[in-house]
Amino acid sequence: MTEQRKHFPEFYVTAPQPCPYLPGRLERKLFTHLTHEKSPVLVDNLLRGGFRRSQNIAYMPYCEGCQGCVSVRVLVNEFHPSRSLRRVLEANSDLVPQRLRATPTSEQYSLFRTYIDERHADGGMADMSVLDYAMMVEDSIIETFMTEYRLGSAGARTRRPPLVAAALCDRLSDGISMVYSFYDPEASKRGLGTFMILDHIAHARRLGLPYVYLGYWIGGSAKMSYKQRFQPQERLTSGGWSRS
Repeated sequence: MTEQRKHFPEFYVTAPQPCPYLPGRLERKLFTHLTHEKSPVLVDNLLRGGFRRSQNIAYMPYCEGCQGCVSVRVLVNEFHPSRSLRRVLEANSDLVPQRLRATPTSEQYSLFRTYIDERHADGGMADMSVLDYAMMVEDSIIETFMTEYRLGSAGARTRRPPLVAAALCDRLSDGISMVYSFYDPEASKRGLGTFMILDHIAHARRLGLPYVYLGYWIGGSAKMSYKQRFQPQERLTSGGWSRS
């Protein structure tokens, strides 16, 4: 392999598989391996340009005859929570976030396993072992961090409050990319998935970063409809990022 080829990404396409979001459709993915030989600028450009990261693979939809998956990002500096989103913030005002290095723990995996078994037992992560989880969290060549959410610990000096929710995120040059989040299903009335997005929008604002990347929005998919709540936002089109 020449030095130039080692630094330039090689792309591959997966075999067709049933689409998990649109019944009756098939999905394929275009992907490339992320290695330390790749330029950090190149990797950053991929992740800001519609690719998503899973461990050290960057991928994007590559489906024949379908362009349903659309990358979306929230405009942090213009974002103001609606009344319903403010209620979510109020409902979770007793949670304390802690930003940590992307290091897997048994407590995280236990919560992750409970979340998957309750909410996504038939999904692609249903069979993830503790080793698979550890790889998801720590196998990254870019700056990745974990946010843990616990109840306020006033007066609890000898025992940490239990983990309620967690979010794995990548730090990009212009924003935060939310990779995966999970929470205690018994606390679903709190709107924890929504709260974690709101918290990372606030965190991005404190860091002076203009965007929070939410991955793909898919019209016609109920699973993805929640992403429309975070306005204003931009969607990636053939002509670049465009305000929706």
